[in-house]
Amino acid sequence: MTSEKSNVGWYFLGIVLFIYAIAFILKREIFLKAIYYVASIFSKIIPIFLLVFVLLVIINRFIKPQSLAKHLGEESGIKGWIIAIIAGIISTGPIYLWYPLLNELQKHGVRNGIIATFLYNRAVKPALIPLMIYYFGLKFTIVLTFFMILASLAQGMIIEKLVGVKS
Repeated sequence: MTSEKSNVGWYFLGIVLFIYAIAFILKREIFLKAIYYVASIFSKIIPIFLLVFVLLVIINRFIKPQSLAKHLGEESGIKGWIIAIIAGIISTGPIYLWYPLLNELQKHGVRNGIIATFLYNRAVKPALIPLMIYYFGLKFTIVLTFFMILASLAQGMIIEKLVGVKS
């Protein structure tokens, strides 16, 4: 794997800024709506971004790779899977803000299957369960949640077979 740097992000930024400049010149009200929309999105994601940043700092400063590997690495056993399930269920915010943290955990020895299980369990949200029970019933909700958790374990194990335990 090469470590060449791509300029695609800079090109994309340039295109977006160009479009905003055109909107500013031609349709100032559209430009202002777009700026307001972007600001509202940033106000929602910045707290989660800061949380993830703080978690990254804590992990890098206080948690030793050996400790992570013990709880979520190759020798973690069932405890690692349970941690991934619970952490995935209780995690909040946009998933893309978790990617840097998960990447850092992976570099410290966390298994690929554990990361996949965490990502899959983000679909199970305790705050939405009462709503699901209201619309679909208790039996459906319990069965669906159980099989989603079971599928997350299967997905994690499949990822480990296909990709390997660690990158």
